[in-house]
Amino acid sequence: MKPPLLGIPRGLIDPLHGSSLKKKEKEEVIHRRPSWDEYFMDITHLVAKRSTCLRRQVGAVLVKDKKILATGYNGAPSRLEHCLDIGCLREKQSIPSGERHELCRGLHAEQNAIIQAAYHGVEIRGATLYCTNHPCVICSKMVMNAGIDRIIYEDGYGDDLAAMMLAESGIEVERFDRRGQGQGRKRQVESQKKSRRRERSNSK
Repeated sequence: MKPPLLGIPRGLIDPLHGSSLKKKEKEEVIHRRPSWDEYFMDITHLVAKRSTCLRRQVGAVLVKDKKILATGYNGAPSRLEHCLDIGCLREKQSIPSGERHELCRGLHAEQNAIIQAAYHGVEIRGATLYCTNHPCVICSKMVMNAGIDRIIYEDGYGDDLAAMMLAESGIEVERFDRRGQGQGRKRQVESQKKSRRRERSNSK
């Protein structure tokens, strides 16, 4: 028996031999297919699972021309012990979230993505940053000077100065809306149905 395509019910499509899909099956596949923004945002959540921060797990992905350039998650620098193992410095000193970023053993996900690209000689000018959270002011300044053109984030972060400086910089900042993405796919299917009905009507 041929194996089913990952994420699609058995019998819907033959992934090995490319069997043609029926009309209804095509609509179901299209409805399940994520947009590019949703695809890359889902990857940020996978990257975030590598985080060693005790407070917040953040993932970031740098993308250009629909290709991943670098990824990053928040945690201590290389060759240092993880906060998971020795505890959180900020928790010990009762530092609120979004304040005194310099009092932390870890790097943010956005910083690590930018550093990884530089380490491997990958140009990120003109790239899009996908991130599970809105960048802090330090990350925002790095994003500006790295030449990143667009930021897409899913959850907010309490840093008004970061939002203000990004707005002033002209970088496109967009909050990702999963509900909107789902509606977009539904509208796409409905639009294709209407188009096919018009074609059948015109052929009569």
